[in-house]
Amino acid sequence: MFLLRIFLAISLITLLMFISVTLYNGNCTRKAHSRQYDFLRVEEGNVADCLQSVKETQPTTNSSAVTDTGANTTMFVVGLNQDPLGTKSTLLPVLDKHNFTSLPQWKFDDTYRLDPQFKQSKCMASLRNSSNPVFKEKFIPNIQLFLQSDHLNMSEWNRLYHFNNPFGYMGLNYSATKAAVDTIPKLTSTQLLQVPIRAKDGCIRCAVVGTGGILNGSRLGKEIDSSDYVFRVNAAIIAGHEEDVGKRTSVYVHTAHSLIQSLMVHKKRGFKQIPTDKDIKYVLIPEGPRDYNFLESLMKNRKIPSGAYRGRTPRNYYSGHFNETSYYILHPDFLRYVRNRFLKAKQLKTKRWWLVRPTNGAFTLLLAMHTCDIVRAYGFSTADYQKYPNYYYDNKHTKLVFYANHDYRLEMRTWKKCYDDKFIWMYLGKSDI
Repeated sequence: MFLLRIFLAISLITLLMFISVTLYNGNCTRKAHSRQYDFLRVEEGNVADCLQSVKETQPTTNSSAVTDTGANTTMFVVGLNQDPLGTKSTLLPVLDKHNFTSLPQWKFDDTYRLDPQFKQSKCMASLRNSSNPVFKEKFIPNIQLFLQSDHLNMSEWNRLYHFNNPFGYMGLNYSATKAAVDTIPKLTSTQLLQVPIRAKDGCIRCAVVGTGGILNGSRLGKEIDSSDYVFRVNAAIIAGHEEDVGKRTSVYVHTAHSLIQSLMVHKKRGFKQIPTDKDIKYVLIPEGPRDYNFLESLMKNRKIPSGAYRGRTPRNYYSGHFNETSYYILHPDFLRYVRNRFLKAKQLKTKRWWLVRPTNGAFTLLLAMHTCDIVRAYGFSTADYQKYPNYYYDNKHTKLVFYANHDYRLEMRTWKKCYDDKFIWMYLGKSDI
């Protein structure tokens, strides 16, 4: 009889625990129209627990981040320096991109971190105020643009480990990556650019200058320089081309590779240093391990101790103009959002899916669209690209090189669509002047 009582007691406790877990996990699912934002824990390859729910006021435009159920729910991380997972989380087993025959699909693919410091623009003419339903569904104005040191704990690593770089940390080493991220100084503000004092309408006007040959002979330099802010990317060669591309640079976007290689390859063209304008902002695209190695050594002001570019001193590439308070690193969530919602290439369905990503110019233009109210794009390729040289600094006609890791035609169509729908203005060639 005594043993029977013990057996019944254990059975009752087990049943109660099963019911409790079932009800708990059931509460982790939210419908699209709900204002409950869930912080999801990723453990052992699954989205398992709903650890924290918070109330958050939605912006006037779509701030949804998860659309895997055909509805919109949002992942929102509350507070800074908080680890709601405690110390129980462990690293996921190794995920190898080569083991997937195409881009893997996860339930939380379209889940992104949002910026708790986001401020709504007061510009009535802002592209964010577009009434276009497709644009409003895609566009998340308050997505987290920049990576910060308190963004990488075990739970975030496990979530982002499901995505290949630069969209996450698949295949990367946790300790090495975290060591680099930990060096990122705390941003006083996540707002990259301020509204100019002279802008009575509260609008931020930006020019984004690509390197396309369409700018060769355009004589748009003064127009570009008249913008409040000017974005440039990669081999931003200015000397000798001021009449076509202007002189000013407010934001320079690069990867470690594009920075170093551009200076090496284009040295004969006069590209001896990257732009170093007063108050310039530098934005790093963390493309892979070499970028995190570069970042850690940059912040510690030392030579890169191992890996790609070993022995190089990152700060030397900024010609004495490096300032950690004006240095920004794009968040993997933002990079993945750009790919998922704006530039999802067909090549992602092939065995070489992990090579495919948007161009640096594409990331730069989408960054401007999330930073500025009125965006004008120059030097981006158009459908008639064959009429122009590859780069604006080419002295003779050269063919546009289509690298296998980018879908150039998709980008051309996307920018033309943004232009047609009046989200941005884009220079379409000499007939457009």
